[in-house]
Amino acid sequence: MKIQQLLCFGTVPGGGNAALVVQHDHSSADQRQRFARERQQPACVFIDAAVDGEGGPAFVPNFVLDYYYPHARSPLCLHATLAAARVLLSPARPTLAVRTAVRGQPLTLALRDDGVYIELAPQAPPPVAIGADLPARLLAAPGLALASPPAIASVGSPKLLLQVADGATLAALRPDLPAIAAWGREHGVSGVYAWCRRADGALEGRNFNHLDPAMEDSATGVAAGALAVLLGAGLTLYQGAGLGRPCRIHARTGGEHILIGGAADFT
Repeated sequence: MKIQQLLCFGTVPGGGNAALVVQHDHSSADQRQRFARERQQPACVFIDAAVDGEGGPAFVPNFVLDYYYPHARSPLCLHATLAAARVLLSPARPTLAVRTAVRGQPLTLALRDDGVYIELAPQAPPPVAIGADLPARLLAAPGLALASPPAIASVGSPKLLLQVADGATLAALRPDLPAIAAWGREHGVSGVYAWCRRADGALEGRNFNHLDPAMEDSATGVAAGALAVLLGAGLTLYQGAGLGRPCRIHARTGGEHILIGGAADFT
């Protein structure tokens, strides 16, 4: 087994959201979940060799990526994918086809002059009715007025997207994490992403997907992708400053695909 730790989407050297990349491992899903729980890192990704013929004639993956948070296996984690891309790519191999373990979603990893990118397609979100009282209840913010209608969007791990008025409102949120987890399990949605627009035109957000407030994510690539799908435009998303781990995620739109990218550095 080979284990490497990387910091992803950081705005400065030595900053970012941590991920463990594990290669040459043949353990079971239960064993991998135990490993992730014991390590208590934001995410772990296990890289497995693809089986010949896997993916069909239109898409032949080289590797399969299997994602684990301390509390659950995930269908997709883009900051962990960015870490895996940094490990697997090189100037001699600047692009690579992979797929996800849980849903077989095809991804293309690409090394560019300005960073590492993941190309993927929007996914159909689950058809969930969002009650008028749901956002305020999940965010534990009675009387909360959203800046736009709530929506669910997905690039592989659906998010409930809630736009709040401004950065101060965003920073003050103390959501009901057990309620978010229970609602997400019931409806197949991977947590809540609260976001706002900044004066400079960029976006800022917070991800609520862990039961432990101390495990709040400092960069959530799937949320950046979901926002790009919802808004129909590329964007720059900032996250994690309030946690002391400021991150920046770039999302680009083009044709039927979205590119998610940013920094990825070995620790």
